[in-house]
Amino acid sequence: MIYNGIAGSEGIAAGKAYIIKNSQTEIDTIAVASDAIETELDKLSEGIELSRVQLIRLKEKVEKELDESKAQIFEAHRMMLEDPEFIEAVRDEITTNSFSAAYAVKKVTENYLTIFEQIEDDYMRERAADIKDVSSRLTRNILGISSWDLFSIGSPVIIVAHDLTPSDTAMMNKEYVLGFTTDVGGSTSHTAIMARSLGIPAVLGLGHISSEIKDGDDLIIDGIEGKLIVNPDKQQKEDYNRRISELQARRKELAKTASLPAVTLDGKRVEISCNIGMPDDIKHGEANGADGVGLFRTEFLYMNHHTLPTEDEQYEQYRKAAELLQGKPLIVRTLDIGGDKKLPYLPIPEELNPFLGWRAIRICLERRDIFKTQLRAILRASGHGNIFIMFPMISGVGEVREAKNVLEETKEELRKEQIPFDESIRVGIMVEIPSAAMTADAIAKEVDFFSIGTNDLCQYALAVDRMNPKVAGLYQPLHPGILRLIKNVIDASHKHGKFTGMCGEMAGTEEACIVLLGLGLDEFSMSAAAIPNIKNIVRTVTLKQAEEIANQALELATPEEVLEFSRNKLNEIRRDLL
Repeated sequence: MIYNGIAGSEGIAAGKAYIIKNSQTEIDTIAVASDAIETELDKLSEGIELSRVQLIRLKEKVEKELDESKAQIFEAHRMMLEDPEFIEAVRDEITTNSFSAAYAVKKVTENYLTIFEQIEDDYMRERAADIKDVSSRLTRNILGISSWDLFSIGSPVIIVAHDLTPSDTAMMNKEYVLGFTTDVGGSTSHTAIMARSLGIPAVLGLGHISSEIKDGDDLIIDGIEGKLIVNPDKQQKEDYNRRISELQARRKELAKTASLPAVTLDGKRVEISCNIGMPDDIKHGEANGADGVGLFRTEFLYMNHHTLPTEDEQYEQYRKAAELLQGKPLIVRTLDIGGDKKLPYLPIPEELNPFLGWRAIRICLERRDIFKTQLRAILRASGHGNIFIMFPMISGVGEVREAKNVLEETKEELRKEQIPFDESIRVGIMVEIPSAAMTADAIAKEVDFFSIGTNDLCQYALAVDRMNPKVAGLYQPLHPGILRLIKNVIDASHKHGKFTGMCGEMAGTEEACIVLLGLGLDEFSMSAAAIPNIKNIVRTVTLKQAEEIANQALELATPEEVLEFSRNKLNEIRRDLL
């Protein structure tokens, strides 16, 4: 039987099913007598303290076995646990409504989840899983219920569960957990992120799979295509064993060339960079051969705080990233918040269409106090490495000039305070609004570089809400219209002696790689895991070949034709090398 789900973490594994029954924690007592309220408040305090200690230990374990950036998940959990508003809300339910401590936690958690699960953005909606994780831990500790220990599994298995929390995933023993599959979850959940960090294949969002599979069933998990095969037949086993061997061999082969420069057969060099959310992500990028950082998503610094991060807090993160890169480029995107990415401590009014509303550079130009604090931190850090500044959500020249004016004001403040910074720091914009792509020639005179954000550019240019299943199929990065917008941006930058990169998901897809190379893209920035493959493709073609392929692709009428054409050309090139 084959089930189709969401590819949460790449890889293929075969093994026996190990079922985890995620039964809801039963809360027997809803209300308590008035003379028991103090006892319930004490239970809450003790539960919070025990949970805090557990999270600190989890953070230390993950720091030791993975890296600091992944351990920050549990620091964020600790901050949620100690959030004064959350604690006060729970205490209020106990004292006002005479609820038991466990039930009060349940009620307050449900209120938080109602808000988070209505948000359309994948990343923000998946934070609901973190709230559930923290709440579940606290509730179990209040009730004195111990958790299962995934670290103690002693034989090779594939875990099957309704859901797995980031805490569960972090405790997995990599030696024996071959992969896992769940009823719920998405590719941007912290559970999926943790699985990718551990190198454990995962398929998520399979509906009711945990109730349909039995302990000991034979499973094949395909984290590349998002498939789960239950009790495969002989042919399926042989096919997947072959694929596993081929995948292992290909990874070993790609690893050999990952550190080599991305140079075409006729000598054209392009930069292959990584996208990061925290400085420690750089280690994973460099391990895969990254030439630098093409996108530092600074909103993660804000999301991991309960108040606006201070100038010094931001400076330390930017400085750390710059020093880790040792002179390699670090493109820092200024705060990209708003739309469906909201901060609980930054009031953003309700809007009919938040994607077209008050967000990113629009917020920063109005809230210059926030903007200047970030710019000061970036500028101070610029003396420690090769930092670039990038403004998001730019629609035209006017916003570029206004943002640059704020930057100049900030530079002047630092000069007067005799605080050093890179006086020649380069400034660019993210091209994600069609009007910016169409007026790239005018904008190129104002900036040092462009970086194309294809995720939003495709969404805006094609008028497609990717989160709407009714129209998601129309979201096609290889649409001829998108390719022409990209070409216009690249041509405009080159005309004025500037460079164009790309930091959207399209940059890391092999079907788009040769076309983008042929259009003249100077820098590809992507998730670290995609780097070896993209580097390998660049090293197997000539620039002339890529240009011919790109020119032919521009003449095609539909995205399906472009996709098929690109795949065929890529397969031809690979066959010629055999």
